[in-house]
Amino acid sequence: MTHHCAMEYCRWLSQKTGKVYRLPTEAEWEWAARAGATTTYFFGNDPAKLDDYAWYAKNSGDLTHEVGAKKPNPWGLHDMYGNVTEWCLDHYNKDYYATFPKDKLTPCPVLLPSADRFPHVVRGGSWADDAKRCRSAARRGSDKRWIRHDPQRPQSVWWLTKSDFVGFRVVRAVEEQENLKGLRSKVTRASK
Repeated sequence: MTHHCAMEYCRWLSQKTGKVYRLPTEAEWEWAARAGATTTYFFGNDPAKLDDYAWYAKNSGDLTHEVGAKKPNPWGLHDMYGNVTEWCLDHYNKDYYATFPKDKLTPCPVLLPSADRFPHVVRGGSWADDAKRCRSAARRGSDKRWIRHDPQRPQSVWWLTKSDFVGFRVVRAVEEQENLKGLRSKVTRASK
């Protein structure tokens, strides 16, 4: 599903449960993936150990797998690496983190999504990716090519027709950031 669809699912879930759910910010996703580690992966720097924790190009058989079949990270989160690359709330800008001051902490960074359909941040790598894309710090932006197989005109704002390597997880903040309160997708059928 598209970033817009994942955000709308979170909005629906929030209305249904009376609790606020949303996509994780890119910073929240990485914090959860690292689980307190400062290494390349939460289990260290050796990609050979990735087989124990992730479905990726080397072991996936070119398809997704049931969540939880591999070992979790130290915080009990499964499939932070591989299986499906996960939508984050943020709009993607490859140079975004370079805009922050290097001499002080930037709390709660997030590049709010716009009305543009692409690019948005995905993290974690997927069943089709190599170990390098499954690192805690690996990030990439969604791409308009992900909808190229959609026969509809205009192309759907809801589905990534043949991009079954993309998924999402939801978060529920203990206390929501002020700039995220009431946030919803701005994408429409007219969005580019």
